[in-house]
Amino acid sequence: MAKKHKQTSAELPALTHIGESGEAWMVDVSAKPATERTAVAAGSVVMSKATLELIRSGNAKKGDVLGTARIAGIMAAKRTADLIPLCHPLALSKVTVEIEPDNKLPGCRVRASVTVTSPTGVEMEALTAVSVTCLTIYDMIKAVERGVSIQDIHLVEKKGGKSGHYLVTNEAEKTRGKSGRGKATPATS
Repeated sequence: MAKKHKQTSAELPALTHIGESGEAWMVDVSAKPATERTAVAAGSVVMSKATLELIRSGNAKKGDVLGTARIAGIMAAKRTADLIPLCHPLALSKVTVEIEPDNKLPGCRVRASVTVTSPTGVEMEALTAVSVTCLTIYDMIKAVERGVSIQDIHLVEKKGGKSGHYLVTNEAEKTRGKSGRGKATPATS
C-alpha cells in the first residue's frame, strides 16, 4: 500500500491574508505595478421548467428578473470591498454580467467579467457579481418556487498580474454546468 505524502508547512503555499502570528491582515500592494487585470466567474441557478418559463415570459410578480439581477451583479462587483473584509477597494474599468436561460438545467447560467488597471486582481469582484446575480434571481422568483438551487460558482479565468494567466481548460467548463471542471492550468500571458 502506498504511503500518502503529508505536506509540511514549508511546502504549502502561503496564505496572503494571514500574518506571521496568524492574524488576518490586508495585503500591501503598494510596491506592485498597476497592470490591466481581468477575471471571469460563472455559476448557475437551477429551477423548474415552469419557473424558467415565467422568467422568459416576463410575468414574474416582482418584474424583470434578468434585468434586475444583471444590475444587482454589476452593483455588487463595485461594492466587493464593502462585503469582503480584506479586499482592496478598486475603481473598476468594466463589469459585464450575462444571464443565459437554459432549458437543459433548467435554469439560468450566469457569467461575469470584471476588468481593472490596478496592482491587485479582480477575482473576488467577478465571483461577487455572479453570487449576487444568482441570489437576486432567487429573490425575484422565490414566491413561486422555494426549491431553487444556486450551484457551481467558480473562477473561470484570470489574466494579468505576476501570477499570469489562469484558465479552466476542460470541456465541462465550456458547456458551463456539467459537474467536474477538471484541471485549471496556469499559463503565462
